[in-house]
Amino acid sequence: MTMRTLKGSLCAAGLSALALALAAASPAPAQQTEAEHAIKLAPPREASGVSIEQALKGRRSLRAFSAQPLTLAEVAQLLWAAQGVTDDRGRRTAPSAGALYPLELLLVAGNVTGLAPGIYRYRPASHDLVPVAAADRRPEVVATCRQGWVGQAPAIVAVAAVEARTARKYGARSTRYVAIEVGAAAENLALQASALGLGTTVVGAFDDAKLAAALGTAGDEQPLALLPVGRK
Repeated sequence: MTMRTLKGSLCAAGLSALALALAAASPAPAQQTEAEHAIKLAPPREASGVSIEQALKGRRSLRAFSAQPLTLAEVAQLLWAAQGVTDDRGRRTAPSAGALYPLELLLVAGNVTGLAPGIYRYRPASHDLVPVAAADRRPEVVATCRQGWVGQAPAIVAVAAVEARTARKYGARSTRYVAIEVGAAAENLALQASALGLGTTVVGAFDDAKLAAALGTAGDEQPLALLPVGRK
């Protein structure tokens, strides 16, 4: 091999390595699209004039809502209460078996000040919303559970889970652990709603396949609960 050929080979190898490094550092197209369209939420408050005891005493299942909208700040606080990140290690407001975090939150917004109607996915790590579907999809969600009052709520939080994340470590026991986590996240959201002067309740009676289609969830992501939220 001549000196010129050797230099050419080294140069090509260096460029290839640089290209690979740049490709690895750059987000995938889907990630770039999400980042471009993500809606940053206001930082969650960590203190208020409502004690945990007051929130517990005031919590009631609400199935009738006023026509008043929710604010985007209220929505941000509710989502954070259910699955928000609380430290630099990525741990969240609700416990998770093995810290595997199978839960996903989807916001079905219909009447939220500062937010266009549509379906949004909450991303705990960046505390933001990524659009999933445009337009008011509350009627489609109501059709899956046949409970008209659900559609009166200005927003509905759907709790879904990717059980495979937990099953990798806990096998068949993961079904129980995921159910426990849904309950913990739902209660967090209900208590936060109480502290904000809002109300909600957990809805579990719906057609699984139809709700998954209405929410646009992936095949391995199963909706497990709905929480309509609004003012009394």
